[in-house]
Amino acid sequence: MYDIPYFKAENPKQVIDFMKANPFVVLCGSNEKGIPVATHLPLLMEERGNKLFLQGHCMKKQGHTEAYRQNPRVLAIFSDAHTYVSASWYENKQTASTWNYQAVHVNGLLRFLDEDALLDLLTRLTRNFEKPDSPSLVERLDPQYVQQMMKSIVAFEIEVTAIEHVFKLSQNRDERSYQHIIDHLRDLDPGAQKISEMMEKKNKG
Repeated sequence: MYDIPYFKAENPKQVIDFMKANPFVVLCGSNEKGIPVATHLPLLMEERGNKLFLQGHCMKKQGHTEAYRQNPRVLAIFSDAHTYVSASWYENKQTASTWNYQAVHVNGLLRFLDEDALLDLLTRLTRNFEKPDSPSLVERLDPQYVQQMMKSIVAFEIEVTAIEHVFKLSQNRDERSYQHIIDHLRDLDPGAQKISEMMEKKNKG
């Protein structure tokens, strides 16, 4: 991961908050032959004592699932909006253009859980993402349907061993260039507009 001191959060809580706000991750691993695998899925976060755990579920009999069984070392990638930044917006235009983005890489050890844990996870997932009165909460579904669905999936948790991050928002630019970037990004696509909002918020402290 790109590791430059000025492209960092001001405190660890900002990194955790970013992870909570962007729970749909890319989960990467490799099988016993070293062949890389990846899957996309939502994760919940839980703190127990001084340790952090990520929890989710995946389908059984999939290549990535078998790889995680063979090699429990995994990497979860959390990300959000990103955008191209043209050097033509800088005061000094004779320099390289770049890309602004935020990302968190979480290393950890994955272990699969039993059926009771799976049901608990599914219940908490729907409570987290559904409205309180939603008819699609797991506890409001037909138990027979839920049990049938659970046959094809398995729950897991990841004990976090390391967290790295990059919050690259043009912090290395002079004040006028920084404002020019914000102004240009406001007129582009939704991802660029979101980055401009983040930069403006950061600029205001």
